[in-house]
Amino acid sequence: LTLEEVRMLVELFYLPYHHGALAQELLEHFRWLRANSLSVGVPATTPDACGGARWRGRAQSFELLCAQTCRLHSRFVSAASRALLYDLHPYLWDIRNMLLAASAFVLWLGCQNITAPVLLGRDAEPWAHRGGLFGELQALLPVGNSCDLFYHPPPLFPSRQMYLLRPLLPLDKVGAMAWRGCSEVALGQAGLQAQLSCAPALAARLLGPFLSLSPEYTFVLEDEGGPCGYAAGALHAEGFLQQRDSSWLPAIRHKYPPDLGMSGPALGQDALEEAVLFFHAEPLAVPLPVLRRFPSLVQLGTARRVLDMGASRSLALCLLSALRANGSRGVFCQVSDADRQQLSFYSKLG
Repeated sequence: LTLEEVRMLVELFYLPYHHGALAQELLEHFRWLRANSLSVGVPATTPDACGGARWRGRAQSFELLCAQTCRLHSRFVSAASRALLYDLHPYLWDIRNMLLAASAFVLWLGCQNITAPVLLGRDAEPWAHRGGLFGELQALLPVGNSCDLFYHPPPLFPSRQMYLLRPLLPLDKVGAMAWRGCSEVALGQAGLQAQLSCAPALAARLLGPFLSLSPEYTFVLEDEGGPCGYAAGALHAEGFLQQRDSSWLPAIRHKYPPDLGMSGPALGQDALEEAVLFFHAEPLAVPLPVLRRFPSLVQLGTARRVLDMGASRSLALCLLSALRANGSRGVFCQVSDADRQQLSFYSKLG
């Protein structure tokens, strides 16, 4: 580690209630960005061009600090002695995961084009927040009072893998091929043409309704190999499901007729058939009491290569913070009881 990286490490964990310069700068940026988020957005709530430019400048500074800390985590895992690594890694891993979520949430605030976020929540009991920098960052997220979301043990084997978490960009919607890494459908290493043929259908099955009807609540997780995870949500699930059934499903059924899977290429044919069958099956109705108590729908997934549940937790935190910021009071997800992989994924998330 360089002297600068060691200084960063010390400043992140200076004293429980007294932070070093780097930690203090992170907190000041995050507090200011949260408090002044109404000056940005599409459209901005207050027509202040100078205020918007200032907000975006500070957001960029905050994101750079977050990226530096994530790089510090990766460098520390690579460079530290084993004894030092296992002593300090849980704390640095915690901060990295929190800053992944916080940075993506700030990016979302800067590009959201929906109602102005409601960021003031009720005061939490003291035990709900952890100590140090982690606890202060936790309190600034809209879901900061949900202490169960923030407690998870570190991995037994630290990984130096770098992750980037961000809101969906227009380019992502154009390039559906980017989502095949998240589809968790094993098409094999060979047969690129088969993957090209099946990828749009698999992407549509995985995220189609969210990309079309609720793109503002979609987040992307990337590693060095490209997109490796997603989190998608719908603020008002009842209206979202009605619109999916009345407009999106008829259009996608016309695009992928029932006999399409039978004429697909040999490699990937099963996956294509499965996607087509999924489109033409009648979706199960969500009971009204569920929609009343949990008005928002969420869906998350990661590629098999993502073994670090901290990155998956950051995905969940970011999506839930975005929904909570716009007034959601509860979420639900739909999982088949036969989908053991997805059941296990949500169980590990808590």
